[in-house]
Amino acid sequence: MKEIPVQIMPCLDMQEGRVVKGVHFVDLVDAGDPVECAKAYCAAGADELALLDIKATVEGRGTLLEVVRRVAEVTSIPFTVGGGIADLETARMVLASGADRVSTSSAAFRKPELIPALLDAFGPDRVTVAIDVDRNPGLPSGYEVYIDGGRTATGVDALQWAQQVEAHGVKVLLPTSKAGDGAKTGYDLPLIRLLASNTAATIVASGGAGQPEHFLEAVQAGARILLAASVFHFNLITIADLKAYLQSQGVRLA
Repeated sequence: MKEIPVQIMPCLDMQEGRVVKGVHFVDLVDAGDPVECAKAYCAAGADELALLDIKATVEGRGTLLEVVRRVAEVTSIPFTVGGGIADLETARMVLASGADRVSTSSAAFRKPELIPALLDAFGPDRVTVAIDVDRNPGLPSGYEVYIDGGRTATGVDALQWAQQVEAHGVKVLLPTSKAGDGAKTGYDLPLIRLLASNTAATIVASGGAGQPEHFLEAVQAGARILLAASVFHFNLITIADLKAYLQSQGVRLA
């Protein structure tokens, strides 16, 4: 594991200008102000930050740019913004508002041509593709792609889609298992292994972290960026304690 540089990435799921957190993509509860959360995570030693406008796509609107600008003003680490990134102009405005990367999911699935367009316009270091999945034993990989914030099943195999995305030149994939989201029972390790062993992309572990051991398991499965929300928001695990634990287990941090 020592050769794997690992980054810790708190995620701010945002709705109506507030940070929220749910379980299995539903039952959302308030978790604070995004600007104050971002400021606190920078001070706590986070390596990156994710800001996700979780209702933008289903409400048919763009990302809340004013929130992005306010977060950018207090953020000293790279941060990725997702939710409602459905075209080049929206991506351009989000990046101009201070984001370092954009993340697209449902729009990329519905319009795959958006992926090479984003890469051509902004470069591969500024584009992440997120893939929400749920288990489906009827598909070759056992996982099905979901869109619209986990609401809509697509019938498409998750590995097939991930490989299609990577073929365009995407360097970072952010898969989230619907079954694990917010459950604190651990990341979906077979999903991480599947994508890490069958693509060359950097895999972001997302959905299900509840204790330090879960983060270590994700690293062992092949993840290089460890994303979590509720365990950080509600101070169940501090970033400092998590980093100390991972280092004690031989993980080299970025």
